[in-house]
Amino acid sequence: MKKINLLLALALATSIATAADIKGSGASFPYSVYQSWIKAYHTSTNVEVDYVKKGSSHGIADMKARAVDFAGTDAPLNPDQLNEAKLYQFPAVVGAIAISYNIPNIGELKLSREALAQIALGNVKYWDDKLITSTNKGVKLPHEKLTFVHRADGSGTTFNFTYYLSKISKEWRKDFGTKKSLNWPGDHHIGGKTNTGVAALVKQTPYSVGYIDYADAKNNGLSMATVENKEGEYIKPELKSFQAAAAKADLDPAKDFYAVIGDPVGKDAYPIVAATFILLPKEKPEIDKKVTAFYDYSFKNSANLASELGYVPLPDSLTDKIRKYWSEKGVM
Repeated sequence: MKKINLLLALALATSIATAADIKGSGASFPYSVYQSWIKAYHTSTNVEVDYVKKGSSHGIADMKARAVDFAGTDAPLNPDQLNEAKLYQFPAVVGAIAISYNIPNIGELKLSREALAQIALGNVKYWDDKLITSTNKGVKLPHEKLTFVHRADGSGTTFNFTYYLSKISKEWRKDFGTKKSLNWPGDHHIGGKTNTGVAALVKQTPYSVGYIDYADAKNNGLSMATVENKEGEYIKPELKSFQAAAAKADLDPAKDFYAVIGDPVGKDAYPIVAATFILLPKEKPEIDKKVTAFYDYSFKNSANLASELGYVPLPDSLTDKIRKYWSEKGVM
Protein backbone atom coordinates (compact mmCIF):
# COMPACT_ATOMS: atom_id res chain seq x y z
CA MET A 1 0.00 0.00 0.00
CA LYS A 2 2.84 2.39 0.91
CA LYS A 3 4.48 1.62 -2.43
CA ILE A 4 1.24 2.44 -4.30
CA ASN A 5 0.81 5.68 -2.36
CA LEU A 6 4.43 6.63 -3.12
CA LEU A 7 3.87 5.99 -6.82
CA LEU A 8 0.70 8.09 -6.78
CA ALA A 9 2.52 10.90 -5.01
CA LEU A 10 5.34 10.78 -7.55
CA ALA A 11 2.86 10.78 -10.43
CA LEU A 12 1.03 13.75 -8.92
CA ALA A 13 4.28 15.63 -8.36
CA THR A 14 5.34 14.96 -11.94
CA SER A 15 2.01 16.16 -13.33
CA ILE A 16 2.22 19.33 -11.26
CA ALA A 17 5.81 19.94 -12.34
CA THR A 18 4.94 19.59 -16.00
CA ALA A 19 1.56 21.36 -15.88
CA ALA A 20 1.32 24.35 -18.16
CA ASP A 21 0.96 27.81 -16.66
CA ILE A 22 -1.52 28.72 -19.41
CA LYS A 23 -3.38 26.42 -21.78
CA GLY A 24 -4.88 27.08 -25.17
CA SER A 25 -6.44 25.22 -28.07
CA GLY A 26 -7.86 25.85 -31.50
CA ALA A 27 -6.69 26.80 -34.97
CA SER A 28 -4.07 24.60 -36.63
CA PHE A 29 -3.26 27.33 -39.19
CA PRO A 30 -0.88 29.22 -36.82
CA TYR A 31 0.30 26.11 -34.92
CA SER A 32 3.87 26.17 -36.28
CA VAL A 33 4.49 29.77 -35.29
CA TYR A 34 2.84 29.36 -31.87
CA GLN A 35 5.07 26.36 -31.09
CA SER A 36 8.13 28.36 -32.09
CA TRP A 37 7.03 31.29 -29.93
CA ILE A 38 6.21 29.01 -26.98
CA LYS A 39 9.70 27.50 -27.05
CA ALA A 40 11.37 30.92 -27.20
CA TYR A 41 9.16 32.26 -24.38
CA HIS A 42 9.89 29.28 -22.14
CA THR A 43 13.62 29.65 -22.72
CA SER A 44 13.44 33.30 -21.69
CA THR A 45 10.90 33.19 -18.84
CA ASN A 46 10.54 29.52 -17.81
CA VAL A 47 6.77 29.95 -18.24
CA GLU A 48 5.01 26.88 -19.70
CA VAL A 49 2.45 27.55 -22.44
CA ASP A 50 0.49 24.67 -23.92
CA TYR A 51 -1.40 25.01 -27.21
CA VAL A 52 -3.26 22.08 -28.78
CA LYS A 53 -4.26 22.25 -32.45
CA LYS A 54 -7.87 21.11 -32.78
CA GLY A 55 -9.27 23.44 -35.44
CA SER A 56 -10.94 26.81 -34.94
CA SER A 57 -14.41 25.41 -34.19
CA HIS A 58 -13.08 23.25 -31.35
CA GLY A 59 -11.04 26.16 -30.02
CA ILE A 60 -14.10 28.43 -29.93
CA ALA A 61 -16.12 25.67 -28.22
CA ASP A 62 -13.36 25.12 -25.63
CA MET A 63 -13.23 28.85 -24.93
CA LYS A 64 -17.00 29.18 -24.57
CA ALA A 65 -16.94 26.22 -22.14
CA ARG A 66 -13.99 27.86 -20.31
CA ALA A 67 -12.03 24.62 -20.77
CA VAL A 68 -8.90 26.59 -21.76
CA ASP A 69 -7.28 29.89 -20.82
CA PHE A 70 -7.18 31.15 -24.42
CA ALA A 71 -8.24 29.94 -27.84
CA GLY A 72 -7.04 30.39 -31.39
CA THR A 73 -9.39 30.94 -34.31
CA ASP A 74 -8.88 31.87 -37.95
CA ALA A 75 -12.58 32.70 -38.20
CA PRO A 76 -12.93 35.92 -36.17
CA LEU A 77 -16.01 36.51 -34.03
CA ASN A 78 -17.91 39.73 -34.62
CA PRO A 79 -18.53 42.13 -31.70
CA ASP A 80 -22.04 40.76 -31.05
CA GLN A 81 -20.74 37.18 -30.86
CA LEU A 82 -17.95 38.28 -28.54
CA ASN A 83 -20.35 40.11 -26.23
CA GLU A 84 -22.68 37.13 -26.07
CA ALA A 85 -19.82 34.77 -25.17
CA LYS A 86 -18.14 37.39 -22.90
CA LEU A 87 -14.87 37.32 -24.81
CA TYR A 88 -12.09 39.63 -25.94
CA GLN A 89 -10.32 39.14 -29.28
CA PHE A 90 -7.08 40.28 -30.90
CA PRO A 91 -5.01 39.23 -33.95
CA ALA A 92 -1.74 37.35 -33.49
CA VAL A 93 -0.18 36.91 -36.93
CA VAL A 94 -1.03 36.84 -40.63
CA GLY A 95 -0.51 33.74 -42.75
CA ALA A 96 -1.38 32.39 -46.16
CA ILE A 97 -3.29 29.45 -47.57
CA ALA A 98 -1.35 27.56 -50.21
CA ILE A 99 -2.93 25.52 -52.98
CA SER A 100 -0.81 22.38 -52.83
CA TYR A 101 -0.84 19.66 -55.46
CA ASN A 102 0.62 16.23 -56.16
CA ILE A 103 1.07 15.67 -59.90
CA PRO A 104 4.02 13.41 -60.67
CA ASN A 105 6.66 15.02 -62.91
CA ILE A 106 4.95 18.42 -62.96
CA GLY A 107 6.87 21.42 -61.63
CA GLU A 108 5.26 24.84 -61.57
CA LEU A 109 1.47 25.03 -61.93
CA LYS A 110 -0.60 28.16 -62.50
CA LEU A 111 -4.23 28.29 -61.44
CA SER A 112 -6.63 31.03 -62.50
CA ARG A 113 -9.41 32.26 -60.25
CA GLU A 114 -11.97 30.50 -62.43
CA ALA A 115 -10.03 27.22 -62.40
CA LEU A 116 -9.72 27.28 -58.62
CA ALA A 117 -13.42 28.03 -58.14
CA GLN A 118 -14.47 25.26 -60.52
CA ILE A 119 -12.11 22.76 -58.85
CA ALA A 120 -13.71 23.53 -55.47
CA LEU A 121 -17.19 23.27 -57.02
CA GLY A 122 -16.34 19.78 -58.27
CA ASN A 123 -16.72 20.75 -61.93
CA VAL A 124 -13.12 20.08 -62.97
CA LYS A 125 -12.79 16.30 -63.24
CA TYR A 126 -9.40 15.83 -64.91
CA TRP A 127 -6.05 17.60 -64.78
CA ASP A 128 -6.05 18.25 -68.54
CA ASP A 129 -9.25 20.31 -68.32
CA LYS A 130 -9.02 23.43 -70.50
CA LEU A 131 -9.43 25.68 -67.45
CA ILE A 132 -6.07 24.38 -66.22
CA THR A 133 -4.19 23.77 -69.48
CA SER A 134 -5.04 27.27 -70.81
CA THR A 135 -2.80 28.90 -68.15
CA ASN A 136 -0.08 26.25 -68.33
CA LYS A 137 1.18 26.39 -71.90
CA GLY A 138 3.96 23.91 -72.57
CA VAL A 139 3.11 21.82 -69.50
CA LYS A 140 1.88 18.33 -70.38
CA LEU A 141 -0.88 17.80 -67.85
CA PRO A 142 -2.14 14.20 -67.63
CA HIS A 143 -5.64 12.91 -68.31
CA GLU A 144 -5.93 11.74 -64.70
CA LYS A 145 -8.82 12.24 -62.30
CA LEU A 146 -8.37 15.18 -59.97
CA THR A 147 -8.91 14.54 -56.24
CA PHE A 148 -9.78 17.61 -54.18
CA VAL A 149 -8.56 17.47 -50.56
CA HIS A 150 -10.34 19.59 -47.94
CA ARG A 151 -10.71 19.89 -44.19
CA ALA A 152 -13.05 17.37 -42.59
CA ASP A 153 -13.29 19.29 -39.29
CA GLY A 154 -14.64 22.73 -38.44
CA SER A 155 -11.85 24.97 -39.61
CA GLY A 156 -10.86 28.61 -39.79
CA THR A 157 -8.72 27.69 -42.79
CA THR A 158 -11.91 26.51 -44.50
CA PHE A 159 -13.67 29.70 -43.36
CA ASN A 160 -11.01 31.85 -45.02
CA PHE A 161 -10.77 29.68 -48.14
CA THR A 162 -14.54 29.68 -48.67
CA TYR A 163 -14.58 33.44 -48.02
CA TYR A 164 -12.07 33.75 -50.86
CA LEU A 165 -14.17 31.46 -53.09
CA SER A 166 -17.20 33.65 -52.34
CA LYS A 167 -15.23 36.68 -53.51
CA ILE A 168 -14.14 35.11 -56.81
CA SER A 169 -17.22 33.04 -57.75
CA LYS A 170 -20.88 34.14 -57.82
CA GLU A 171 -21.87 30.48 -58.10
CA TRP A 172 -19.95 29.57 -54.94
CA ARG A 173 -21.28 32.60 -53.06
CA LYS A 174 -24.89 31.75 -53.99
CA ASP A 175 -24.73 28.00 -53.32
CA PHE A 176 -22.32 27.73 -50.38
CA GLY A 177 -21.01 31.04 -49.04
CA THR A 178 -18.45 31.35 -46.25
CA LYS A 179 -18.37 28.45 -43.80
CA LYS A 180 -16.09 26.70 -41.31
CA SER A 181 -17.38 23.31 -42.51
CA LEU A 182 -19.60 22.10 -45.33
CA ASN A 183 -20.57 19.17 -47.51
CA TRP A 184 -18.22 19.72 -50.42
CA PRO A 185 -19.71 19.44 -53.91
CA GLY A 186 -18.57 16.94 -56.53
CA ASP A 187 -17.89 13.24 -56.30
CA HIS A 188 -14.10 13.05 -56.09
CA HIS A 189 -12.94 14.66 -52.86
CA ILE A 190 -11.51 13.53 -49.53
CA GLY A 191 -11.17 15.23 -46.14
CA GLY A 192 -8.47 15.39 -43.49
CA LYS A 193 -8.41 16.71 -39.94
CA THR A 194 -6.27 19.80 -39.27
CA ASN A 195 -3.96 21.34 -41.84
CA THR A 196 -1.41 18.64 -41.07
CA GLY A 197 -3.96 15.97 -42.02
CA VAL A 198 -4.74 17.67 -45.34
CA ALA A 199 -1.02 17.99 -46.07
CA ALA A 200 -0.51 14.28 -45.39
CA LEU A 201 -3.41 13.35 -47.71
CA VAL A 202 -2.09 15.51 -50.56
CA LYS A 203 1.38 14.02 -50.07
CA GLN A 204 0.13 10.43 -50.29
CA THR A 205 -2.56 10.91 -52.96
CA PRO A 206 -1.29 11.21 -56.55
CA TYR A 207 -3.19 13.73 -58.71
CA SER A 208 -4.64 15.54 -55.69
CA VAL A 209 -4.90 19.23 -54.85
CA GLY A 210 -5.91 20.88 -51.58
CA TYR A 211 -5.82 24.07 -49.51
CA ILE A 212 -3.32 24.11 -46.62
CA ASP A 213 -1.60 26.73 -44.52
CA TYR A 214 1.71 27.68 -46.11
CA ALA A 215 3.83 26.46 -43.17
CA ASP A 216 2.40 22.92 -43.31
CA ALA A 217 2.75 22.83 -47.10
CA LYS A 218 6.36 23.97 -46.83
CA ASN A 219 7.20 21.59 -43.97
CA ASN A 220 5.85 18.66 -45.99
CA GLY A 221 7.78 19.62 -49.12
CA LEU A 222 4.59 19.98 -51.16
CA SER A 223 4.36 21.72 -54.52
CA MET A 224 2.36 24.96 -54.35
CA ALA A 225 0.49 26.59 -57.20
CA THR A 226 1.03 30.12 -58.48
CA VAL A 227 -2.42 31.71 -58.13
CA GLU A 228 -4.13 34.54 -60.02
CA ASN A 229 -4.88 37.55 -57.84
CA LYS A 230 -7.51 40.29 -58.09
CA GLU A 231 -5.33 42.30 -60.47
CA GLY A 232 -4.96 39.34 -62.87
CA GLU A 233 -1.34 38.71 -61.84
CA TYR A 234 -0.08 35.20 -61.10
CA ILE A 235 1.55 35.28 -57.68
CA LYS A 236 3.79 32.70 -56.04
CA PRO A 237 3.19 31.86 -52.38
CA GLU A 238 6.19 33.51 -50.70
CA LEU A 239 6.80 35.89 -47.82
CA LYS A 240 7.06 39.10 -49.87
CA SER A 241 3.70 38.46 -51.56
CA PHE A 242 2.12 37.66 -48.18
CA GLN A 243 3.51 40.91 -46.78
CA ALA A 244 2.05 42.84 -49.74
CA ALA A 245 -1.35 41.30 -48.97
CA ALA A 246 -1.15 41.82 -45.19
CA ALA A 247 -0.44 45.52 -45.70
CA LYS A 248 -4.05 45.86 -46.91
CA ALA A 249 -5.59 44.45 -43.71
CA ASP A 250 -8.01 46.73 -41.84
CA LEU A 251 -7.92 45.50 -38.25
CA ASP A 252 -9.81 47.97 -36.04
CA PRO A 253 -9.73 47.68 -32.21
CA ALA A 254 -13.11 49.45 -32.05
CA LYS A 255 -14.54 46.31 -33.71
CA ASP A 256 -12.45 43.93 -31.57
CA PHE A 257 -10.22 43.65 -34.68
CA TYR A 258 -12.95 41.79 -36.57
CA ALA A 259 -11.90 41.51 -40.23
CA VAL A 260 -11.53 38.94 -42.99
CA ILE A 261 -8.73 39.95 -45.34
CA GLY A 262 -8.89 37.37 -48.15
CA ASP A 263 -8.48 38.45 -51.80
CA PRO A 264 -6.83 41.83 -51.15
CA VAL A 265 -6.09 44.43 -53.80
CA GLY A 266 -2.52 45.02 -54.96
CA LYS A 267 -0.54 43.93 -58.00
CA ASP A 268 2.01 42.00 -55.89
CA ALA A 269 -0.42 40.63 -53.27
CA TYR A 270 -0.92 36.90 -52.82
CA PRO A 271 -4.70 36.41 -52.94
CA ILE A 272 -5.44 33.85 -50.19
CA VAL A 273 -4.31 35.32 -46.88
CA ALA A 274 -5.79 35.32 -43.38
CA ALA A 275 -5.24 36.88 -39.99
CA THR A 276 -5.53 34.49 -37.07
CA PHE A 277 -6.96 35.57 -33.72
CA ILE A 278 -6.82 34.89 -29.98
CA LEU A 279 -9.88 34.76 -27.73
CA LEU A 280 -9.80 35.58 -23.99
CA PRO A 281 -12.50 35.26 -21.30
CA LYS A 282 -13.62 38.62 -19.91
CA GLU A 283 -14.05 37.38 -16.34
CA LYS A 284 -10.46 36.12 -15.85
CA PRO A 285 -8.22 39.21 -16.06
CA GLU A 286 -5.33 37.70 -14.08
CA ILE A 287 -5.10 34.66 -16.37
CA ASP A 288 -5.61 36.93 -19.38
CA LYS A 289 -2.58 38.97 -18.29
CA LYS A 290 -0.45 35.81 -18.47
CA VAL A 291 -1.67 35.20 -22.02
CA THR A 292 -1.12 38.78 -23.16
CA ALA A 293 2.37 38.73 -21.58
CA PHE A 294 3.20 35.76 -23.82
CA TYR A 295 1.93 37.46 -26.97
CA ASP A 296 3.50 40.80 -26.00
CA TYR A 297 6.87 39.07 -25.64
CA SER A 298 6.38 37.28 -28.96
CA PHE A 299 5.44 40.49 -30.79
CA LYS A 300 8.55 42.23 -29.43
CA ASN A 301 11.12 39.45 -29.55
CA SER A 302 10.01 36.64 -31.86
CA ALA A 303 8.75 38.31 -35.04
CA ASN A 304 11.72 36.85 -36.92
CA LEU A 305 10.58 33.34 -35.98
CA ALA A 306 7.24 34.00 -37.68
CA SER A 307 8.96 35.27 -40.83
CA GLU A 308 11.22 32.22 -40.99
CA LEU A 309 8.13 30.00 -41.10
CA GLY A 310 6.45 32.06 -43.83
CA TYR A 311 4.05 34.04 -41.61
CA VAL A 312 3.78 37.83 -41.60
CA PRO A 313 4.47 39.41 -38.20
CA LEU A 314 2.06 42.18 -37.26
CA PRO A 315 3.50 45.67 -37.84
CA ASP A 316 4.42 47.83 -34.84
CA SER A 317 1.52 50.19 -35.60
CA LEU A 318 -0.91 47.30 -35.10
CA THR A 319 0.75 45.75 -32.04
CA ASP A 320 0.63 49.22 -30.42
CA LYS A 321 -3.13 49.21 -31.01
CA ILE A 322 -3.38 45.71 -29.53
CA ARG A 323 -1.50 46.79 -26.38
CA LYS A 324 -3.81 49.79 -26.00
CA TYR A 325 -6.81 47.42 -26.40
CA TRP A 326 -5.40 45.13 -23.70
CA SER A 327 -4.81 48.06 -21.39
CA GLU A 328 -8.35 49.42 -21.87
CA LYS A 329 -9.78 45.95 -21.12
CA GLY A 330 -7.60 45.58 -18.02
CA VAL A 331 -5.75 42.51 -19.28
CA MET A 332 -2.22 43.87 -19.58
